[in-house]
Amino acid sequence: MRIDLVLELLDVPGQLVKVLEPISGVGVNLVTVIHKRDYKNENGNVPVQLTLEGEQEDLQRLIQRFEDLGFTIIEMDGVVKKEKISTIFFGHIVDQDLRDTMDRINELDGVVIVAFDIKLNGEEKSTALINIEADVGRKQAVFDRIAEIAEEKDLLVINEV
Repeated sequence: MRIDLVLELLDVPGQLVKVLEPISGVGVNLVTVIHKRDYKNENGNVPVQLTLEGEQEDLQRLIQRFEDLGFTIIEMDGVVKKEKISTIFFGHIVDQDLRDTMDRINELDGVVIVAFDIKLNGEEKSTALINIEADVGRKQAVFDRIAEIAEEKDLLVINEV
């Protein structure tokens, strides 16, 4: 059986080796590797496409191993597995318990904040750009949670469209 995966890796030395190491350990053959360093996203991650061959159970073990090691599989056999969502909060973000805001977004199943950049303006209102990674189909749940938090904490929210 053959499978195509697209993983997202940090663009730092050693990451590609770390993702390649488990492949032989589960009895899977590596057919191709395409490491697209020129396509770095806003979080400093780059896509790496792998074409692998092996028995179905070995491929499943490898996918589980990648997940256990913390590698993000964003596409499998042409099917997108993760969506990237960006949103902006404006208001008294820090005063409204920043940790609570992040925890409430992260507690959604299949959702994780991958970057949170805040621009402080002294005692004035602040702006925060939040980058979220979610399983496909979870985007509306993320937007609903963000709207709930924004209303409760009197924050202006700007979601992507």
